[in-house]
Amino acid sequence: MNGTVVFDPFLPWPVLYALGAVALVMLGLAIWRGLSGWWLRGLSLAVLLLALANPALQEEDRAPLSDIVIAVVDESASQRIGDRPAQTAEALAAVGAEVAALENTELRVVRLADAPEDGGTQLMTALSEALAEEPRARVAGAILITDGQAHDVPLAPQMPAPLHVLLTGKESDWDRRLVVKNAPAFAILGEPFTLTLRVEDQGAVPASAGLTADLSISVDGGEPQSYRVPVGEDLDLPVTLPHGGMNVLQFQVAGVEGEITDRNNAAVVQINGVRDRLRVLLVSGEPHAGERVWRNLLKSDASVDLVHFTILRPPEKQDGIPVSELSLIAFPTRELFVEKIDEFDLIIFDRYRLRGILPTSYLENVRDYVKNGGTVLVAAGPEFGTADSLWRSPLAEILPVEATSRVIEGGFTPTLTDLGRRHPVTEGLEELAPEGGWGRWFRQTELAARGGQVVMTGAGDRPLLVLDRVEEGRVAVLASDHIWLWGRGYEGGGPQLELLRRLAHWMMKEPDLEEEALTATAEGQRLTITRRTIGEAPGEVTITAPDGSETSLPMPEAGPGRYAVEWDAPEMGLYRLEQGDQQAVIAIGPAAPKEFEETIASADRLRPVLEATGGGVLRLEEGAPDVRSVRAGRVAAGRGWIGITPRDAYLTQDIRVAALLPGWLYLALAALLMLGAWLREGRFTRRARA
Repeated sequence: MNGTVVFDPFLPWPVLYALGAVALVMLGLAIWRGLSGWWLRGLSLAVLLLALANPALQEEDRAPLSDIVIAVVDESASQRIGDRPAQTAEALAAVGAEVAALENTELRVVRLADAPEDGGTQLMTALSEALAEEPRARVAGAILITDGQAHDVPLAPQMPAPLHVLLTGKESDWDRRLVVKNAPAFAILGEPFTLTLRVEDQGAVPASAGLTADLSISVDGGEPQSYRVPVGEDLDLPVTLPHGGMNVLQFQVAGVEGEITDRNNAAVVQINGVRDRLRVLLVSGEPHAGERVWRNLLKSDASVDLVHFTILRPPEKQDGIPVSELSLIAFPTRELFVEKIDEFDLIIFDRYRLRGILPTSYLENVRDYVKNGGTVLVAAGPEFGTADSLWRSPLAEILPVEATSRVIEGGFTPTLTDLGRRHPVTEGLEELAPEGGWGRWFRQTELAARGGQVVMTGAGDRPLLVLDRVEEGRVAVLASDHIWLWGRGYEGGGPQLELLRRLAHWMMKEPDLEEEALTATAEGQRLTITRRTIGEAPGEVTITAPDGSETSLPMPEAGPGRYAVEWDAPEMGLYRLEQGDQQAVIAIGPAAPKEFEETIASADRLRPVLEATGGGVLRLEEGAPDVRSVRAGRVAAGRGWIGITPRDAYLTQDIRVAALLPGWLYLALAALLMLGAWLREGRFTRRARA
């Protein structure tokens, strides 16, 4: 039971204050006039004011509530190093026993795992959430069992009681780690860039660790190359990406005996290789209605450098115009086809015919350019079946078709072959057809395919678009010059821009348009594996995890020529994928997880928060601490002990309110005091004067 005096005035408090002021004035006037009963008058006024304030006695029936101690247990990845799990378990058991021995005290345990998306150890967030679930008036203290590597210290809550840290790990711990400082997300193919690496030691480093380390580097899971590098110095490593698309670079430092973990001795960096400027050479044999199709396509892409020349006046034309007046400058054919031909990513011959403008030696250079990795696209018109066709030049050696010298005139609708429905250049184009299907074309050069891949057919199922690989390079032949009808929307048109865009990018060896490819993407730890093929259905894909374990998964068909499967990776690191002759690598998680950036146990980050609450730090290797009760504001930690502050919280079960005195008694007291003042100032005063 607990009793207190409360007031429930009959008049508002401002009115009572005003009456009190009037009473003081009257009392002052009585004193000024020398009335001997002024003090009795004052008491009577005070009794009347007290009666108006209506004092009452409030009695509460209270039930005491237990104090709460919050224990936040760090179970993040860095807490699973060495014997820290055992230290954590023993410390939690000891704290539980100590708190249980205290009178009227409970323990709340909160377990903390790794934050999603490499958020590290959100220790303060977990403490804030635990405090929000408990009445702050009952929290007597909080204990963090951790290695001290918290990544959200600025979010520390205001503590109503002492906060302590029980530190895992050992003072003799040391670790060697690899740091990648400035890995870009993108890099330009063919241009070197600099990666800055650093091998550094932390903690109580022994002399036997040495001043140098063995660093190995591998690209896309290939054979690693090893180097001897100094420890504790920045290393500027020049890197040139070998191919477009995602490049996976793995760096690893050899482990040293005695370090607490080798989990941070490796780093995986994924860099997307992009082309800076695509150089395209477009040679138009003569002006025609579809000439601007290629020019508009290539000029619309800001990343393309286009060199285009059109033969407007063939040499055989005899009109008497002096040669000096045919052009302002001579076109640099020798520079383009001899000196700088290897600088082009793609060469397009648009309705070109042999007229002696490009010597045979120049076309031989084009042939060799393709064999060495270049790409050529031939957009054929009626000239392709004539005697001056490119098919009768040195390029015939690399072309996958033969000309029959026949030109088919008449309407036809281009059609995808079964192979074309699976090939990445033409896959899904039928879904882009307007209502009623694609529009017709009206001219096609008859070709006989002698190799390559026929992905589209035209009139009479004759080859219309043929793709081929020639040694290191690629060749494509389009047997019609009427694709521009699609761009004009004739009979609804067709996917002209998409087809030409894919065709150009396939020829320039974009990874997304490879016919045979095994790729993977990661979202969190969910791995999506995709297999593209124009052949038979592939078998299972084999996944090799960072620890060397293998998992085989079947790949169901997800579309024509496309097979896919999703899989949850059990841990972060580099995964190797293999299916037949296709291989790929992918990194799950960040290049360097936050949990392993700092692995040496230290409470330096948390000390400012602890000092503000009077708490302290105790190392668990010295033994579990005692838990004591201390008064608020006192030091709450010492050698071998930590303190909590009892809060004496309670729950009010019942309240009883009774008037302090009955109303008639106030009136009687006031009347008696007034009567005493009258007697004092009247009869007794006159008697004193007599």
